[in-house]
Amino acid sequence: MTDTSEQNQVLIFDTTLRDGEQSPGATMSHEEKLEIAALLDEMGVDIIEAGFPIASDGDFEAVSQIAAQSKHSVICGLARASTNDIDRCWEAVKHAAKPRIHTFIGTSPLHRDITALTQDEMIAKIQTTVSHARNLCGDVQWSPMDATRTEHDYLCRVVETAIKAGATTINIPDTVGYTAPRESAELIRMLLERVPGADEIIFATHCHNDLGMATANALAAVEAGARQIECTINGLGERAGNTALEEVVMALKVRNDIMPYQTGIDTTKIMHLSRRVSQVSGFPVQFNKAVVGKNAFLHESGIHQDGVLKNVQTFEIMRPEDIGLFAKNIALGKHSGRAALRAKLAELGFELGDNQLKDVFVRFKALADRKKEVYDEDLVALVASSAGTGGDDHLKVSKLRVVCGTEGPQEAELTLEIDGTPATIDATGGGPVDAVFNAIKMLYPHGAKLDLYQVQAVTEGTDAQATVSVRLTLDGRVYSGQSADIDTVVASAKAYVNALNRLHAGQGRTSNAALMQSAGES
Repeated sequence: MTDTSEQNQVLIFDTTLRDGEQSPGATMSHEEKLEIAALLDEMGVDIIEAGFPIASDGDFEAVSQIAAQSKHSVICGLARASTNDIDRCWEAVKHAAKPRIHTFIGTSPLHRDITALTQDEMIAKIQTTVSHARNLCGDVQWSPMDATRTEHDYLCRVVETAIKAGATTINIPDTVGYTAPRESAELIRMLLERVPGADEIIFATHCHNDLGMATANALAAVEAGARQIECTINGLGERAGNTALEEVVMALKVRNDIMPYQTGIDTTKIMHLSRRVSQVSGFPVQFNKAVVGKNAFLHESGIHQDGVLKNVQTFEIMRPEDIGLFAKNIALGKHSGRAALRAKLAELGFELGDNQLKDVFVRFKALADRKKEVYDEDLVALVASSAGTGGDDHLKVSKLRVVCGTEGPQEAELTLEIDGTPATIDATGGGPVDAVFNAIKMLYPHGAKLDLYQVQAVTEGTDAQATVSVRLTLDGRVYSGQSADIDTVVASAKAYVNALNRLHAGQGRTSNAALMQSAGES
């Protein structure tokens, strides 16, 4: 980079809406994408990779609208090493105040075999496509996919070619999460030392978490000279996911003594974004997830509790309020009003519109009548459940009665509304949930396979809400649903129906993954 005053500035490149959405079952609606993009922009993310414009008309429209609505962030679209991809990408991002084209090609021996290109033929293709992108857009990012398994001599050669063709950012992806931190740092140092013009551009790092080292690899690359980190909210992404935005940002903030790098991220927005992405993607955040997990600021050990009460720094290296967790402890119960609920939700990072607040308030009152104490986690689950149930849902659980016990068969009497028309049926099964799922399938026949059924207690106690996650697959595509209720069987029915609503809405769309099959992920 030429401006030495910016040597300690690390750019945050968020690819939740592209690589994150490629995680099986994490497909987001058009409105959800616009919402997440607006939140990322407000948070201070430097670059938002809004999607893969040639993947589908829906993705193109989402990227275009995100580009038009963005106030601060660079808006980036992904394109393969193809002039058609690049042209389509430019048409989508050109409406942004600060547009970027991100194009890539697989450079490792494995990927060269797939494309059937010789080294020289690939060099020519890189020259042509990067030059084409630069003629359209002044900000071009290029990635040698599977860079960490590419021969060093050839990697230097392709990076030099991309720089000469006009790339302003060179991203070095650890596409399969194979690298260790020492290797990640050495690779960046090697490129900076050996490639002509490397000091004139920005190096980026894109790390996958297959071996659990994505964040460590990203930070090691930064220490070696990379100045852009590609990441996603909650580490969402292909296979085991990506570098998590919340992890790298808080690591840089907490350990500024040994990593004196700056970002423009408003960390108080982190928890709200984490929860919202979890809701719209249908991927729950694991309890012990770094920074944003439910247990990240909880202490059960007596020694820990005593220490935290005397001085919170004895066992906590960051403050909850730094990521947007505030504990004013508004007591909520069946006598609480809508204003108190709105205030508490605002503390938890949720700013709801009047219609959604009305829906959550009705659910809250029903929960408070059935539950002794309503915890913060219960409210988060209520918001998630409300977000997953739109007024235009194709299917809706209207009434459910289940008979179960030691004497079978288990029975379920279910009424579903299908486009507003109620239909009722009785079904049996090997258990109450099995009976309910059989009833749903009888009322709404489909060929999807149930790949995941997961139940998690939101809080402790026998009256705890259960959050149920369901994942269905059909024709290679994945559809996820989630719901919460004190009655686990009711939550199960609603989660299954939410997944079917996503299936109904998503049929006929072209998946990003389908386009990536011949090239892998960036």
